Order: sequence, then structure tokens, then C-alpha cells
Amino acid sequence: MALRAGDPAPDFSGTTAEGTPVSLKEFRGRKLVLYFYPMDDTPGCTAQACSLRDRNREIAAKGAAILGVSAQSGASHLRFSAKHDLNFPLLIDSGQKVARAYEAAGGGLSAIARGLLGLNRRITYLIDEEGRIAHIIADPTTADHGEQILKLL
Repeated sequence: MALRAGDPAPDFSGTTAEGTPVSLKEFRGRKLVLYFYPMDDTPGCTAQACSLRDRNREIAAKGAAILGVSAQSGASHLRFSAKHDLNFPLLIDSGQKVARAYEAAGGGLSAIARGLLGLNRRITYLIDEEGRIAHIIADPTTADHGEQILKLL
């Protein structure tokens, strides 16, 4: 069954690249931009992350936090974050448990290929203060993703 706006967001817990435990329940009372991306430091993923970085202050002013998720290691996330001066955490999801819960690992043959390559589908969920999915951006534009989010907040 596909996730839709209005559905409860699937619970998750994990660790950020910096080693900080994080879970969905920690964001109750504020909005969360939970974005899944294929791979650290690739052109599209870098453009997307930098767009969110550049708009993070405005996004935060509208009561939302940003959390990025891909299947790479914590060391990869730390290099990516430092190289591009990201101002939001990246969740380690090397087993794609969170990605599967949010349908970011894909389905069918694409899920098998993504799993073998350790790649997520590019998709963003805007989760409201009560833990419900407010919006799903199934095909975000990488260079203007921060602006896309601001229009929905």
C-alpha cells in the first residue's frame, strides 16, 4: 500500500553521521523535511543538498527541520557534509530500513538493483507536527528543492 498525504509517517530511528541518535518522535511538535537521495557527492545529490542548505534558515523559520537519508556509510556522509558545508544532519541507513519504510528503496526490479548498489530513490516527505505526511514530492527538482519545500510550508 503506497504512502499518501494524510497517512501517519512510518516510525524510524537511527543515527546521524555525527553519531547522534534520531527518531521520528523527536520531531513531534515541529515539521520535518525527510528527504531521500541516491548517493553522497554525486552532481544531482550535491545540488539538492546545497539547495536545502542554502534555504535551511528560511525552512527553520517556518518551523521545519531537515534530515537527509541515503544508504552510504557514516564516513561517506561526514565527507559529503563537510565538503559542502551542510547545515543539517544525514541519517545513516546502510541497510535501507528507513528507505524501505518510506518507499524510497523502490519496488520490483528497481528495488533489487538499488539494494545491490546501495541507492535510494529521490523522494521527499514533508511530515507535519503531529507525525503525519503532509506532502510527498515524488520527483524533486535538485537545484531548486529548497524553494519547493518553502512553497509547501
